[in-house]
Amino acid sequence: MTNERREPATTADERTMLEGWLEYHRQTLAWKCEGLTDAQLRTAAAEPSELSLMGLVRHMAEVERGWFRKVLVAEDAGPIYYTEEDPDGEFHLSESDTWEEAYATWQSEIETARRNAARFGLDDISEGKHRRTGERFNLRWIYTHMIEEYARHNGHADLIRERVDGATGD
Repeated sequence: MTNERREPATTADERTMLEGWLEYHRQTLAWKCEGLTDAQLRTAAAEPSELSLMGLVRHMAEVERGWFRKVLVAEDAGPIYYTEEDPDGEFHLSESDTWEEAYATWQSEIETARRNAARFGLDDISEGKHRRTGERFNLRWIYTHMIEEYARHNGHADLIRERVDGATGD
């Protein structure tokens, strides 16, 4: 695995640090997927779990969309992979699902997230509300939550990658 990740500077200002850690965790997930075939990326962690690296990437595309499009800017962006009938659809992979599509979708959502976040200060309140709680959030909270979300799933990705081909690393 050769993806170059950089931790943010230890003396960075708050926004630079939050954005830096979010980018670091985005790069970590990409790194954990690097060099694998579509079949390996679809490999589930351990039965009965359906958790796979490709599923995690698809999930993070949905999470990026949810927080930076639906909540932050109140965009009426529908789901990518899940449905009402299948609320965990991003994890339910078929042979026709490809890494190329999953990765491109995830990267597109990340680019949209960056553009949308650039319009807000850390203390600015979201234009949209959380779909279940109706709460609004400042950008600082969203960044912190996204770092937590990636960090948790990167732990899953570590274990899945080790199961798939034995590769380990921080």
